[in-house]
Amino acid sequence: MPSPTAPHSESSDLAATVMRVGQIGFDAPAALLARFDLQLQRVPAGEAIPGSFWGDEEAGIIGNTVYARDDTPVHSLLHEAGHLIVLPAERRLRVHTDATDSIEEEDATCYLQIVLADQLPGVGRERLMTDMDAWGYSFRLGSTRAWFERDAGEAREFLQARGLIPATP
Repeated sequence: MPSPTAPHSESSDLAATVMRVGQIGFDAPAALLARFDLQLQRVPAGEAIPGSFWGDEEAGIIGNTVYARDDTPVHSLLHEAGHLIVLPAERRLRVHTDATDSIEEEDATCYLQIVLADQLPGVGRERLMTDMDAWGYSFRLGSTRAWFERDAGEAREFLQARGLIPATP
């Protein structure tokens, strides 16, 4: 199970190398989120990101909107979007900053952000898992990849039961 942790330390060399939204642009992520009836709102550089749980450059969520700046890590945008995607539509509208206190939803969100990365040109799950590790996501098996491949069965079943990912044959 993933363990939510505070984001990277600003001095971390690895965290400095994570892919940022400004590197891939806002068009592809906005189109991806729109498929789930979500909006992506670009926040100007230097402004606080509305609905950001961690602050700094971390993505934020309010209702059906995900907020990000050019310096927002792609994994953060996908994680916050994932929180909204796993929620029923009627719960989304009540979300402001903190989407859940459910371990089941947190696990599903982490799994979904990895799957969604494959739908963003130039990102993909390999890069996203590397960035998640660099940023400080904490998993029982020691890495994002190990969790995703060997310990995320319940998260996968949660998403499959809701039709968010295809059932595995």
